[in-house]
Amino acid sequence: MKMTLENTPGLNLVTGYGSDHLMINKVRHDGNQMLNATRIIPGWAPNGFDGLTSEDFAAVLQLKPDVVIVGTGAKLRFPQHALLRPLIEAGVGFEIMDLSAACRTYNVLATEGRAVAVAVMFDPE
Repeated sequence: MKMTLENTPGLNLVTGYGSDHLMINKVRHDGNQMLNATRIIPGWAPNGFDGLTSEDFAAVLQLKPDVVIVGTGAKLRFPQHALLRPLIEAGVGFEIMDLSAACRTYNVLATEGRAVAVAVMFDPE
């Protein structure tokens, strides 16, 4: 899906996505990713949704977000509560969404100047 955004130079925004990639500022990034306004970190949650660990969520904290949007692929799926413990203990808010909602919500919050990170995973082939 292609997304339309206002011009915000220097800000990482999701400009499109597919079944296995994000377009960040019109550049393709394959596989699971986490990002914020200034950093892109590939390889998040390398074992996919079924292999999520608390360490995957702890890794998102390196982006220093106030809120984390987690995109779980084409379908909305909720991780086990215990896996979210690093975010809860750090006082970081989080929302679990499907991929398209996560991308849209991240873009809105990022363009508002919020300290937001998005961590997305794609469905296995």
